[in-house]
Formats: sequence, C-alpha cells, structure tokens
Amino acid sequence: MPTPAAEVPLPVLYADDDLVVVDKPGGLPSHPLRAGEGPSAAGALVARFPECGKASPDPREAGLVQRLDRGTTGVLVAARRRNLWPTLRDALAAPECEKTYCAEVVGLFPDLGAGQKDFVSPGAQPGTLIVAAPIGRVGRRGSRVRLGGGRQPLPAVTKVTLVEQRSATALVETRLCKGRTHQVRAHLAYLGIPVVGDTTYGEADGNGEPPAFLHLHAAAIVFKHPSTGQLLRIEAPLPDWARRALQSG
Repeated sequence: MPTPAAEVPLPVLYADDDLVVVDKPGGLPSHPLRAGEGPSAAGALVARFPECGKASPDPREAGLVQRLDRGTTGVLVAARRRNLWPTLRDALAAPECEKTYCAEVVGLFPDLGAGQKDFVSPGAQPGTLIVAAPIGRVGRRGSRVRLGGGRQPLPAVTKVTLVEQRSATALVETRLCKGRTHQVRAHLAYLGIPVVGDTTYGEADGNGEPPAFLHLHAAAIVFKHPSTGQLLRIEAPLPDWARRALQSG
C-alpha cells in the first residue's frame, strides 16, 4: 500500500460509496512503482479514503482504475470497494466511455487531407483530424511507445480538434475511448505537434529528463457508473495555459 500523503493537495471532483474521482496535480505520479517511494496520487487517496488501499488487486494502485503520466494533470478515477474495481475498470474501456484531454502543442495545426499521412484522416468537422496509428511498447520496461510497431501493438484512435492557433503553439482538444500508454502524446507528436514540455516525443532539453509538468490535461471523462448503470460526466477545471485567449481577456 502506498504511504498515506495527507499533505498532497488532491481536489475531489466526485465521490460516492463506490468510487472517487480526483484532480491530479502535475509533477505527481499516479502511484509508486516500489514500496517506500515518495508522494503519489495513490498515497493522497489513501490518506483521505483509507478503503481505497484495499480496493485494487495491486495495493500500490490504491483503487486506481487508470493512470496519468507524472506531468499530466486532471481527472483520475479510483474504486472504493474491491468487488467494484473490475467493473469500474471495464467501464473505462467500454465503447460509451469517452476521455477528453486538452493540450498545448508546439507549432501550427497541420492541414492534412485523406491519404497525406498514414493512419491520419480528416474528421467530419473542419479543423479535426482522426489518428488511428496502433501503439506498441519499446525501450527498457516499455517506457516508450512506437506507432505502427513495437511490442504487442494495439489499436488506438484519437480525435484531435483545433481549439485555438497561437503564435508558436496551438490549443487542441483530443477525444478517445480506451486510452493506450502515452496515446495522446504519441499521436500528437506523430502529427508533428508534440505537447509543450514533452521531451520524450518532442525536443529534448539537453539532459533527457522529462519536465515536471506537461501542457496536457485530462479535462473530462464520461463512463457508466458500476452500480447504477447511469452515465457520469466528470470535469476537472482547466489550468491557465488551457484557457482560450478570448475567454481570458
């Protein structure tokens, strides 16, 4: 079980007897990889909801049914009861589940038509692209992914919509269902618009170390409640970088 971390800020977005949804800050891992590691969202969960510590098969996860990269902020879902953990996990992989991310990316939003790039097609609305590149693991312990190859490539589809073009960056919204490891980051980099701060799939910063914060935010999730069957939509407040200039002016 992760060490309880009551001092870690972890705003609660939704909670009932079955599950809890929190807003993970940037720079905080979702859960520790080994016993005794530093603060994590899982540790902060256990401090506030001790029952989460026994809700998942792997006690390090503290009931979490999804993960966010250390530098990613936003919606994180956990079960509060062991018997509901598998059902909740399945709900986040079901067709009716939709995950929405906001990202600030480097460069101009691409103008790509059908057939101009493998695995990319135009969406139904202007300024929308569909990336359907399979994702496989590469590197030591599968810490990176490769599109269209790697170990055990799995299907992955991301809908990318331009929200606002800025001078050197753009604000985009992405929507997906299941969500593979690094899916949004890898698909955006494949389009030539890596996430701001992403030295894994974008430009390195000289020492190869990823920054504490990415401009990537898990903004909302829609899924079926494991007990009631009703669809829940839960949103996390947008960080400053994700707010449109017209809205902030």
